[in-house]
Amino acid sequence: MKLVKVALSSVALSLMSMAAQATDITGAGATFPFPIYSKWAEAFKTTSGSGVNYQSIGSSGGIKQIKAKTVDFGATDAPLKADEVEKEGMVQFPAVIGGVVAIVNLEGVKPGDIKLTGELLAKIFSGAITTWSDKQIKEMNPGVKLPDEYITVIHRADGSGTTFTFTEYLSKVSADWKDKVGAGAAVKWPAASSVGGKGNEGVAANVSRVKNSIGYVEFAYAKKNKLSHINLKNKDGQIVAPDDLTFAAAAAGTDWSKFPAMAASLTDAAGAKSWPITTATFILMYKQPVNKAASAEALKFFEFGFSKDGKKMAIDLDYVPLPDSTTEFIRKNVWSQINTK
Repeated sequence: MKLVKVALSSVALSLMSMAAQATDITGAGATFPFPIYSKWAEAFKTTSGSGVNYQSIGSSGGIKQIKAKTVDFGATDAPLKADEVEKEGMVQFPAVIGGVVAIVNLEGVKPGDIKLTGELLAKIFSGAITTWSDKQIKEMNPGVKLPDEYITVIHRADGSGTTFTFTEYLSKVSADWKDKVGAGAAVKWPAASSVGGKGNEGVAANVSRVKNSIGYVEFAYAKKNKLSHINLKNKDGQIVAPDDLTFAAAAAGTDWSKFPAMAASLTDAAGAKSWPITTATFILMYKQPVNKAASAEALKFFEFGFSKDGKKMAIDLDYVPLPDSTTEFIRKNVWSQINTK
């Protein structure tokens, strides 16, 4: 009995020690990586005792929060330019790679049934193509039963890195889109039928609800909500489907160390297997943080994300982990600039 009491006392002391050492972390921003950050946070809590409170509020919101110093890290899919990162006294690094997909709600249409070029996608979102029975869509999709119905365009209502990635791609493949709309975290959507949704969650929910609609989300949201995605013709002229392999193909060969503030663009990448709307999601942290202990714990959190277990979780959700050479560069050249002592 005495031994049992001693053992229980040891366990209690161990748990108290872990609780004393645990430091909760706060972050905010992009909805794009929310599924994987949630998964990492759950596992990190178990192993470290530290909680991660991540607010999925959109990239623009994340940038505002980190600039206001109300969070330990900000998250954005639209990377800041190097001069702004430096001016703010911050560092920026990619955390994980994923893909943006166009999703539709069309009766009888399964994932990948519809194929489009980037230019046709731009015409749909600009309102130049207004019905699913348009000749240009039908010519690319013989045998697919397309309704003679008007298209409802669903877009992000908040400032969004997913929007930046999507519109950056459309600007690269359509001169008309580039001239009239352009790329940005928030743009003026030209289609008369446009409806906004907040976050990737809101766009997915609206597409699920509105028949004959089209929207764009990070791939994990399409899978989670069982929504049909569109396959796309890439820069090499190949029709590809979105998955971790085609996202990885788009990122292959990228030397992140050569880009100021690591702000590499992966959209419209060359390669027969490349998914054309691929992006990394980025983290912003201060070199001289207000809460050094929390910043140190945040680095441990992302270190967990870069670990073997973290990578597996990313792959399971169809994200692409960063290459070991990239994570090693981040440790030595980016994290080393953060004063956590």
